[in-house]
Amino acid sequence: MAQVEATTERIIAADAETVFDALADYSGTREKLLPEHFSAYEVREGGDGEGTLVHWKLQATSKRVRDCLLEVTEPTTGRLVEKDRNSSMVTTWTVTPAGEGSSKVVVSTVWDGAGGVGGFFERTFAPKGLGRIYDALLANLAANTETGTETNTGTGS
Repeated sequence: MAQVEATTERIIAADAETVFDALADYSGTREKLLPEHFSAYEVREGGDGEGTLVHWKLQATSKRVRDCLLEVTEPTTGRLVEKDRNSSMVTTWTVTPAGEGSSKVVVSTVWDGAGGVGGFFERTFAPKGLGRIYDALLANLAANTETGTETNTGTGS
């Protein structure tokens, strides 16, 4: 099994603290940022960064739905790590200053991929698909933090 990685980044016209706080707010802002690929969102413990336990389903393709139960940690300033209890998937969000009033957000997800032919297709296509999903989420994050308005993401919220 080879490790599969998908990484996406974006510069957002808001300070790093504001952006990080929005990402870490699992009981409020985070659900509003999620594109239509996410469903069954539920905060089970905590709700603000470290110590949060959050559930969602991620529909990466028409046939592939991951049931995710994520433990959230904050190992360093500006970094959120979401470890899935149901798989090897780990997503790391890193928010750093990027000049006056701007920040850079990098989201990276890694997991143990399948072997064989299925693993080849997973390593080839999954990072691109997940990248598109995270691009949409980061666009919603930018719209939410740059304007201070709520974003309609189509999740039924």
